[in-house]
Amino acid sequence: MGMWWEGANRVNRKHYFVEWEQFFKFERIRARTTMATQITIKDIAKILGISVSTVSRALKNHPDISAETKKEVQELAKKLNYTPNAIALSLRNKKTFLIAVIVPEIIHHFFSCVISGVEEVANRNGYNVVIFQSNEQYEREVSICQSILNSRVDGVLVSMAKTTRKADHFKELQQAGIPLVFFDRICGDLDTDRVIVDDFNGAFAAVQHLISVGCRRIAHYSAPQTMQIAQKRQLGYIEALKDAKIPVDEDLIIQCDNQNDAMTVTERLLKLEKRPDAIFAVNDMTAAGAMYAVKHMGFRVPEDVAICGFTDGVVAPLTDPTLTTVEQHGDDMGEIATNLLLRRIHAEEGERIPTVTKVIKTNLIIRESTCRK
Repeated sequence: MGMWWEGANRVNRKHYFVEWEQFFKFERIRARTTMATQITIKDIAKILGISVSTVSRALKNHPDISAETKKEVQELAKKLNYTPNAIALSLRNKKTFLIAVIVPEIIHHFFSCVISGVEEVANRNGYNVVIFQSNEQYEREVSICQSILNSRVDGVLVSMAKTTRKADHFKELQQAGIPLVFFDRICGDLDTDRVIVDDFNGAFAAVQHLISVGCRRIAHYSAPQTMQIAQKRQLGYIEALKDAKIPVDEDLIIQCDNQNDAMTVTERLLKLEKRPDAIFAVNDMTAAGAMYAVKHMGFRVPEDVAICGFTDGVVAPLTDPTLTTVEQHGDDMGEIATNLLLRRIHAEEGERIPTVTKVIKTNLIIRESTCRK
């Protein structure tokens, strides 16, 4: 090295020292991090002899940092296998990039579709989704909200359990500053963003269709009237009958929103002297239960009893005959609800955003269960 060293000018000698000094720092830090902790931008800054803020901006490709410095920082970060610390980022940004979703039952096709829509938008925006299932139990829903309060999430999407009568647990989330958006089964007591299906017109169209194929004694299997979706669907049923000048028979409106109850109720109705000639069910599983009972009693679908559901889930095209139903567009509901939630999460501190209600239009899917000759 003697001849080269003596011939080298001062600039070259300085550059030589800087390179070797960086090399030794690199090796010391790499040895330490491989045995202990994750590499940080402080380590990169120390090796290169520059500030932490310069490293941070270089990694983000900031225009104020020279191309040479960016290249130097990014190449070293790659050599050291540097990855941003997600926990540190969340603490610095006061965000966890987690969204909680509370649904009554994941097993239902509709809620599975909603979750799919939620995840599509959330993942596209760098968020992960945590799913909670209330199993239609108010107490379980309260417990879930308490768990959310004790942890850290950036926002919550909720479809209420059918047994929920009070909203104190949701008010606590609001008071804690956690953005809240309701979908499908909404809470009328809270001023929040909401995404709902046009339940009234969906039900009106379904019953109007049953009337158009000659049905006059149309039974309605409803959900508990404490839920707005149940109220709207029942109201749509009633208004369609009134519109056709058909008297509303209260005995044909029965609270029945699951497959097992539908089988029992249908067998009882078909033993009446004036049996129904059609059934409009609040959901597809209830309609499927009614269809099973009708066939089990020796009647034909749709010739003796036409049947229509509400959801258009996986069951509808698989029944025999296939089920006429109202399509709810669960994917769209999940996407719209998540976009509303992200709008609140990303709002500036103190910014007032008026609440909105988004209504998704339904459409009637006509299949064999109502196609009378």
